[in-house]
Amino acid sequence: MLLSELAQKELIQVEEGMRYGFLADTDLLFNHKTGEIIGFEIRKKLGKNLFRQKDQDSIEYIPWHEIVLVGEDRILFGKTHELDRKDVTEYD
Repeated sequence: MLLSELAQKELIQVEEGMRYGFLADTDLLFNHKTGEIIGFEIRKKLGKNLFRQKDQDSIEYIPWHEIVLVGEDRILFGKTHELDRKDVTEYD
């Protein structure tokens, strides 16, 4: 499978059936020393209400181990996790 084909797949959270957009709309988190994929950072689409913004020190992401199935059109995953922004520097 080509990376461009993978990027066009829609992300669906299995338990609630919630859509998270497409893989192309995420950022890859990986350990630059080992090349190990940690997961995919989810870019939040914030509404116009400024009070809904999350703390800038945390990232919502889909860990690699939560990927359940890569189908023809969709990627199914278990649940998202939060990663401290300061922990990400360990992988940069």
